[in-house]
Amino acid sequence: MRTRPFSASPQVRPLAGTVAVVAGATRGAGRGIAVALGELGATVYCVGRSTRAEARPPVERASPFTLAHRPETIEETAELVDAAGGVGRAHVADLTVEDEVQVLFERVLAERGRLDVLVNDVWGGDELAEWGRPFWELSLHKGTEMIHRAVLAHVALARYGAPLLIAGGRGLVVEVTDGTGDEYRGNLFYDLAKASALRLAKGMAEELRPHGVAALAVTPGFLRSEAMLEHMGVTEATWEEGAERDPHFIASETPLYVGRAVAALAADPDVMEKTGGAYASWDLARLYGFTDADGSQPDWGEHYAAHVAAAEVA
Repeated sequence: MRTRPFSASPQVRPLAGTVAVVAGATRGAGRGIAVALGELGATVYCVGRSTRAEARPPVERASPFTLAHRPETIEETAELVDAAGGVGRAHVADLTVEDEVQVLFERVLAERGRLDVLVNDVWGGDELAEWGRPFWELSLHKGTEMIHRAVLAHVALARYGAPLLIAGGRGLVVEVTDGTGDEYRGNLFYDLAKASALRLAKGMAEELRPHGVAALAVTPGFLRSEAMLEHMGVTEATWEEGAERDPHFIASETPLYVGRAVAALAADPDVMEKTGGAYASWDLARLYGFTDADGSQPDWGEHYAAHVAAAEVA
């Protein structure tokens, strides 16, 4: 199998001319993916709900994972794509509303006439998860909303995006999830949402294969998102201090790491060989040769096996 070495140098833009939609691009993994696609020259439609037009002043909140008053906006993501060397286009939409999903792809078709990469990273479930409670005590309202955001929105995006990918005779759909296996993730609705992303990738791969379009799932490791940094009481510049609170944080990765994983897949001419599979950022880093923002190659899988799983067995 051939793999194309990852490069984000200004002279090498293997995704120049590529049109991508990253749904859930306001923050976290979605923002990292949008920026990494921009590093390789792609035009990226950065899609999310948080916009400067509706910006609200910061308020004290119970959790940094509560989205209502987070400061990140979709316009900022588009500007970061521009700064990375791509073309960023902000698109504000509630992707749980079918009409707004349809309008998104109508815009892409009208402005660019094509679609090459669709990334489903819509989440918004952290503020809905009720950790530490058995499923018979969970709120059905919160659980249903999580599935609406993290599963049904993905289906709607794929339903309206697939015809554009098929029309081009090639392309890539990426489902962003948590983990590549069937291990239980500690909360019934959370597990259902993340396992569904794996199954969506597999099912879409089967139906898209005859059209030359790949579909697969990608997971980050311990993600050093904006909300996680705030939760740990650190910044990206001082992130290692977070290991004093949680020793496993030392093996964390920035959103750009999983972003470069997706970008490397999008630039791989043999990506159809991976269709239907599920891949981790750290494994793809070894395969394609990319690094995190600081030049390192975090390996959450190795760390988890040595320091988390081993401790559980002991």
